[in-house]
Amino acid sequence: MKNKKEVYSWVLYDFANSAFATTILAVVLPIFYKDIAAKGLANNLAISYWGYTQAAAMLFIAILSPLLGAIADYSNSKKKFLRFFAYLGMLGTALLFLIKEGDYLWASFFFILGSIGFSGGNVFYDSFLATITSKNKIDYVSSLGYSVGYLGGGLLLAINLLMISKPTLFGISNTLLATRLTFISVAIWWFLFSIPIFNNLKEDRGHNISIKFSKCIKAGFIRVIRTFKNIRKYPQLFKFLIAFWIYNDGIGTIIRMATIYGRGIGIAQTSLIAALLLTQLIGIPCALIFGKIGEKFGAKFGIMIALIVYLLITIKGYFISTALDFWILAGMVGLVQGGVQALSRSLYGSMVPENKAAEFYGFFGVSSKFAAITGPFIFALVGQLTASNRLGIISIALFFIIGILILSRVDVEQGRREAI
Repeated sequence: MKNKKEVYSWVLYDFANSAFATTILAVVLPIFYKDIAAKGLANNLAISYWGYTQAAAMLFIAILSPLLGAIADYSNSKKKFLRFFAYLGMLGTALLFLIKEGDYLWASFFFILGSIGFSGGNVFYDSFLATITSKNKIDYVSSLGYSVGYLGGGLLLAINLLMISKPTLFGISNTLLATRLTFISVAIWWFLFSIPIFNNLKEDRGHNISIKFSKCIKAGFIRVIRTFKNIRKYPQLFKFLIAFWIYNDGIGTIIRMATIYGRGIGIAQTSLIAALLLTQLIGIPCALIFGKIGEKFGAKFGIMIALIVYLLITIKGYFISTALDFWILAGMVGLVQGGVQALSRSLYGSMVPENKAAEFYGFFGVSSKFAAITGPFIFALVGQLTASNRLGIISIALFFIIGILILSRVDVEQGRREAI
């Protein structure tokens, strides 16, 4: 590692913003959306509207993402943009406290605002990875980030579960108010544990960061066009991006739709939250284990294993009917979720030319954001048209099958040689 203080500060941001990924994106808000914000809507419509909300959020950030990495790299102010989007995410998250029965449109709007902050910030966060650690440690540091992220998201989720199930312990009068206060807790958690990255992470100041924003935007558009042309010069990297775009679509859909899907088939809120907490707890050691698998057998091998498990998850998901079934699936997700995300990030980073890190990570960001549009939209559309969300979940298997086939054709060693 180049600078342990910078590495640990970088890792701690995963600890901070993973609270959004758990409480807001994956667990508490989806249930709150169906039961409170969308109260009065038919069951399949409430779930479909949540899916459309997910797709809309990712569409906005996907439009922004190609520019973000290029603009940040041009002005060498990645940390400045990270701070802006992090604060935007915290604001959108805190505003969810205001949502009451029937406010599903406002709930969607505030969630989209928070998601733009969360995802936009991650573009700049990811771009630091290649600069804070050496090539031979990139798998480990990336996996460490996800593992610590699981710990942070899991800790706050455990507190949130206790708040919801035992509100009087916190001096809260009822479960509904406790649920709304969990959104405030996420914003505070995110802010507090973001302080180290804002204080300790350094970046090159080679360019003049006082450049006018309009010129920076123009430069960003120019760089987007040039980046697309440049990235095509690295065939293996480009091929991996296509595979990642497809299989990450499936992963993102499972993360975003699993809890509301479980709620739709009648599983209790506390069982759902506890099951996702299990995912977090299992994910902590498993993310590190996958990092070691990446070091010993290669990141591609680890990703392939994880994608096969995800394929089995989607098939099993069609048949679930009890809380125990959901717990089994939650455990399976915990085994592979952090690993596949960390190894995907590090595999991409290992094939990226170091002097184009922020620029190319902008495209990595847009890949993951566009990937998050199609899956939730298809899930929602199938559920709305057929009135069966089970058919929606099984349709996601196709993304893993295609992703596995394309990834199998990526020559990682050739990709690394191309990056030199």
